[in-house]
Amino acid sequence: MDGQILRMNNITKTYYLGGEETIVLNKINLTVNRGDFVAILGPSGSGKSTLMNIIGCLDSSSSGEYSLSNQQVDELGESDLAAIRNKEIGFVFQQFQLLPRLNALQNVELPLIYAGASEKERKNQAREMLGRVGLSDKLNHRPNQLSGGQQQRVAIARAMVTEPAILLADEPTGALDQRTGQQIMELFHELHEEGKTIIMITHDIEIAKNASRIVHLLDGKLSEEHA
Repeated sequence: MDGQILRMNNITKTYYLGGEETIVLNKINLTVNRGDFVAILGPSGSGKSTLMNIIGCLDSSSSGEYSLSNQQVDELGESDLAAIRNKEIGFVFQQFQLLPRLNALQNVELPLIYAGASEKERKNQAREMLGRVGLSDKLNHRPNQLSGGQQQRVAIARAMVTEPAILLADEPTGALDQRTGQQIMELFHELHEEGKTIIMITHDIEIAKNASRIVHLLDGKLSEEHA
């Protein structure tokens, strides 16, 4: 590993409903180094989605400190957070979140449009990334012309096209059958071997075992074991 990429100190998230305080995350401490493959494992209601949203700069903590790529996230304004989401984090979702009217190439180009890349640069990078995930022959296919596994590969290509610091995957095999899910995990292993940093949220222990670190989240508290 060549340095710390993410650090959370005493991250707490509380909600108030009907005057009652609910603690969703309770003093979370987490460090991720460059090149780590971390699974955050927990059942429904454990706080996984809340933690993922804070890691992904989609939500903020109630207290504590969060540092990502040497930036103090909790001190940033919305425009800076949007820039971090585009540049530092590549999101992979359970339901793929592809735009149905765009083909595979256009879906992968999207983050580069937001990043201000030229049309030629966008198309070249998107084409290269789709080749990287084994879809060079599907560039002009729309999502409804692709299998679930192929759609997730497009989503991974889209997540990686800006060369983000972290690939953040939320239940990436949750909408796939077991065989296809394992193929996606094999792709994650390849990306990890290339030095990519991956944080994967899952409720499935068998999927979590693909990671080199497993962090358990239960009732808003974190504990760790090595896979």
